[in-house]
Amino acid sequence: MAWYAYCLTEQQSLTNGTRTRRPFLLDGIQGVNGAPVFSYPSGEFAVVVSEYDRNGGGRMEEKNVLEHARVVTVCFRNGTVLPFRFGTIFDSDDALRQAVRANRRAFGQSVARLRGKAEMHLKVLVRGDGTLRSMVPDITLPDTVGGEYLSKLREKASKDRERQTKARALSVQVHKLFNPLEEEISCKRVDANGMLIDIAHLIDSKHVEKYQNRYSSAAKQLKNCELLISGPWPPYHFLPGKLRTVAGNS
Repeated sequence: MAWYAYCLTEQQSLTNGTRTRRPFLLDGIQGVNGAPVFSYPSGEFAVVVSEYDRNGGGRMEEKNVLEHARVVTVCFRNGTVLPFRFGTIFDSDDALRQAVRANRRAFGQSVARLRGKAEMHLKVLVRGDGTLRSMVPDITLPDTVGGEYLSKLREKASKDRERQTKARALSVQVHKLFNPLEEEISCKRVDANGMLIDIAHLIDSKHVEKYQNRYSSAAKQLKNCELLISGPWPPYHFLPGKLRTVAGNS
């Protein structure tokens, strides 16, 4: 039997503190393509899975991403979760058990570090009127090749670095306003007039309301910026790198 895997969690969070050795159905949860969801125990951990038929399961679609995330979110409400990446499939019981055994120590350390924590998302759209673009104008590369092209290419690279530096400076300001435990930051150009800074913050679950209350203050201080906040979410961005790649034949 192949298993589609959603996340790993502590077994006690799904069994009210008791331990079991056999998979059991999690009532009230539907998985990918409406499949029943099971808790597959392995020692102190449980892998949340659905049965999967590689031959008849069909292709994964965009709606399946949301179904995967919904299962992870439901489990997150009950305890600490380590999400598997979308599309993770173990071809057998042995493959699933081996993945847990091989990573048991890393799983244990990650669960301990993330217990009682939640992830918040903050998107900061920086408009060019008075901020990044006015300070760091965009460079248009010429259609021709040669010395002029290389000169403009170097200038563009320099401006891109300067833009990234200013984005990091803004993220430092955001960090001071929200004071998270950890953060992951990425930024990209969205058009000629702006840049999107995507920030994931790891916070104590007890302080979600306090974090949300800081939004109004941040919106007033970060002028020429549009802010969008969401969460709490499972800690997708705060898993050790090797845990993000733990998978069957996905």
